[in-house]
Amino acid sequence: MTDWKAVAVGFVIILVIGTGGLSIPIIGQIGAGLVGGFAAGYLAGGTLGNGAWNGLVAGSLSGIAVTLLAALLGGLVGLAGGPLGSLLGGVGVFVVGIVLTLIFAIDSAIAGAVGAWVKG
Repeated sequence: MTDWKAVAVGFVIILVIGTGGLSIPIIGQIGAGLVGGFAAGYLAGGTLGNGAWNGLVAGSLSGIAVTLLAALLGGLVGLAGGPLGSLLGGVGVFVVGIVLTLIFAIDSAIAGAVGAWVKG
């Protein structure tokens, strides 16, 4: 069962650390997913599966939020290229965002399982 309080804490941690992690591409984002997923799994407790699930949800929601924001910004920046530039800019960023969401989800799930294990 999803512990929404744990997911919300993990989500906020991922966004805060991920924002600071932009100065270190990829490594900063993976680190954010690990810390946020661990926090979500630790707060949720229970079995390894429960911790992994809550970490996965927190990481996925964070990735989706970042993807939507990046696609919006890419679309706005692409407006300089006209309507076609806007479409290509937004869609390109959206595809990259899907990969980012998967990265957040996978490492957050692993860290969530570890967090539940540490608590248990």
